[in-house]
Amino acid sequence: MATNLELFADYFQIHVMDDDSEATETGIGDVWTEQAVLDGLGVAEHALAIGTAVNVTVDVTIDLLTSQPDDDSADFDHVIEASLNLASGRLVVLGCTDYLPAAARFDMPAGWTRIRTSRRNLEAAAFPDPDCEDEPEDMEEIRIQAWPAPHSQPDIIKRWTPPDA
Repeated sequence: MATNLELFADYFQIHVMDDDSEATETGIGDVWTEQAVLDGLGVAEHALAIGTAVNVTVDVTIDLLTSQPDDDSADFDHVIEASLNLASGRLVVLGCTDYLPAAARFDMPAGWTRIRTSRRNLEAAAFPDPDCEDEPEDMEEIRIQAWPAPHSQPDIIKRWTPPDA
């Protein structure tokens, strides 16, 4: 069953993290290297920073799974995967400046969890038609799939490159 959220992607990012970690303790502020910005993915052991194309509200769908999903990357603009140590067994998803105690939380098996983040509608969100601003068609869509899996290296499955503005 999927859960839908609308999150403010302040500073062009949202966070996915273990409930027992604090953003300041996870090292998430130090993950934005030049390569991480290009990949749209900053990785710390207990937290992930997911880059967005916009600095506004994004539509986020959370899918908790029992095993790796099929590859449907053709339906998305940018798809990344990374491992997250979910020691508490609770996944937290929030905008990077959201109030942590009020963030969405999801129960999962404790231990290493694989997170696949699939993003679409990026060009329309990043470069909206000025005559149609704030329309649903202009909103970046993010799907986060999570399932128990051994730790493995981050993977950029499909890369979106913004057109020259």
